[in-house]
Amino acid sequence: MDFKLSEEQQMLQDTAARLVRDAYGFEQRQRFAASELGYSAEFWRQLGELGLTAVPFGEAHGGFGGGGVESLLILTELGRGLCLEPYLQSVIHAGGLLAQLGSPAQQAHWLPRIASAEAQLAVALEEPQSHYQLHDVQTRAEATGDTWTLSGRKAVVIGGHSATAILVSARVSGGARDEAGIGLFLVDPSQPGVSRRDYPTIDGQKACELFLDGAVGEALGEPGEALAALRYQQGRAIAAQCAEALGSMQEACDLTLDYLKTRKQFGVPIGKFQVLQHRMVDMRSELEQATSMAILAACVADQPDSAERSRTLAAAKFIVTRAGRYIAEQAIQLHGGIGMTWEYLLAHHAKRLVMLSHQLGDDHHHLKAYAKLMEVA
Repeated sequence: MDFKLSEEQQMLQDTAARLVRDAYGFEQRQRFAASELGYSAEFWRQLGELGLTAVPFGEAHGGFGGGGVESLLILTELGRGLCLEPYLQSVIHAGGLLAQLGSPAQQAHWLPRIASAEAQLAVALEEPQSHYQLHDVQTRAEATGDTWTLSGRKAVVIGGHSATAILVSARVSGGARDEAGIGLFLVDPSQPGVSRRDYPTIDGQKACELFLDGAVGEALGEPGEALAALRYQQGRAIAAQCAEALGSMQEACDLTLDYLKTRKQFGVPIGKFQVLQHRMVDMRSELEQATSMAILAACVADQPDSAERSRTLAAAKFIVTRAGRYIAEQAIQLHGGIGMTWEYLLAHHAKRLVMLSHQLGDDHHHLKAYAKLMEVA
């Protein structure tokens, strides 16, 4: 197979890399994280102006019709820069759900705004008890005339503290863990009946707990039949997350190699010691394997739903998660104490890789999912 990028893809990657390099230094990131918004409104605007937020959408909605590979190129660079903006949550996950389930009127209203970065959306699918199970939904939605009212609680809504609108899964019928009866609703977080408890995550992003008490929601698609779309779009989000982790792993390896070349012990750079060279090689080997799986995930992300697609994405998340954790741990070990210092960039990459390993399912969850899919193959 030919894995060379096309001229357009290379230009897209260069644009994203240059923007991150010029606008997202480590000190700048620290200021963004400490701000009330939790990320840079200016950087988010620049993503929109350069068309980077429009890449996954069709031309009819102001996009460029890009696929999983184009998303991989952008998110790898955002991961390399540890960017705090909720690109994955708003553009990939929420945008994908709207494109799949939204009515023509809903798509016409929201997708151009997401593509231009005018609107920032969040996705609220997890609950305190759900533990990665999209069908474990206790939040309820009841029809009241032509509208729906929602009541319940959603957990760890990344970017929910600043979202223009939030996509919320809620049960319209059935028991708490039934796969049927789950709907998806568009909720305005500024309305009465919605409250949020904002907090920072360990990796510097911001999230919120979402509390709904009679909040009005606008249904996307057929109420009660959203689970298949939720699973499909989570697969696209997993592929994008693997790409983001890949960028962070690449930077962690580069930082570690530079440190081994400059840090001296017994009058020579510690990179001269063979045992440390072997550990660096092991890190690179894990990175190469993760790179291959991230590329594979990007290639299948937009394919029609199938057991093979699900197996591939589960395998990619498992391998990238394990590689990310290994690289983070080894990088800290090779750096020594400075590797855990808050003022040093590597510590933040390690925290980001740990956070990514638990979002959208950890390695144990996806290993079980892969094994289950193999049983029915």
